[in-house]
Amino acid sequence: MASPEHKVVIAALIGNLAVSVTKFVAAAITGSSAMLSEGVHSMVDTTNEVLMLYGMRRAARPVDGAHPFGHGRELYFWAFIVALLVFALGAGVSAYEGVRHLRHPAPMERPMVNYLVLGASLVFEGFSWAVAMREFRRSKGTLGWFEAFRQSKDPTTFTVLFEDTAALLGLLVALGGIALAQATGDPRWDGIASLVIGLLLAVTAMLLVRETKALLLGESANQAVRDDILRIADADPDVRCANGAITQQFGPETVVAALSADFHDRLTTPEIEACIRRIETGVQEAHPEVVALFVKPQTAETWRQRMLRARRGEPPTAVAS
Repeated sequence: MASPEHKVVIAALIGNLAVSVTKFVAAAITGSSAMLSEGVHSMVDTTNEVLMLYGMRRAARPVDGAHPFGHGRELYFWAFIVALLVFALGAGVSAYEGVRHLRHPAPMERPMVNYLVLGASLVFEGFSWAVAMREFRRSKGTLGWFEAFRQSKDPTTFTVLFEDTAALLGLLVALGGIALAQATGDPRWDGIASLVIGLLLAVTAMLLVRETKALLLGESANQAVRDDILRIADADPDVRCANGAITQQFGPETVVAALSADFHDRLTTPEIEACIRRIETGVQEAHPEVVALFVKPQTAETWRQRMLRARRGEPPTAVAS
């Protein structure tokens, strides 16, 4: 059974493939620059969905000796490639077409074909956008829209949502440019629409590049994960103080964490080990995505010194535990 994320990407793939073919046919018939830009845009989006599905399949591979925490970051890599494609192909070709049409304006033929295609495209893209929006709303919970985008660790849903939003806006821009070119008799409006579509795709790509780059390089997990680790550790009677926790996201459902804890001096080694097992069990019950929790016995003062040296950019090994 396909996951909600797979359904979002598959819906976008089917919609974009149908729309891209239709747009290219319409561009060939009418000679519209904006329509050609939209065709390239939809073809790029179709390629992106194929890459996202490939990345999801690769990321789902099991743990092995070379990848002890799984392959989750491969999805981040392909999401980053998708963002670059949106910029390089989508925005670049649209801008080129716009400049070319402004330098060599040509009258549009059979504009009614463009209107029919754009209308059908709005329906297809609207369906894909609705699927992505429903899933994004489900995953964001009570968070605000921008906050949910910034905190999301799964690039599939927000990438498709951003692509579909840009596609819908691009369709409206193309519709406006074609209508103005027909109403005024000035074909340069068609080229201007193509330039606006290129700018729209460039902005979308920059947002996606920024977020996927952060995921690819290694972001910390959401604050709630860190807070719960400290809460669970502090609640254990054998822990004097939970000093701090460090987390890193290795994939949408893979988090590795390290906990610094000060244990009571009276504890024996087996008692400390039992305490650590209790903490690990509690953390994994609260957050199953935490696949590994490393616990380091440390005094609160040692932890503070290490964090201070880390903020200064000094090597943490300079202070003994």
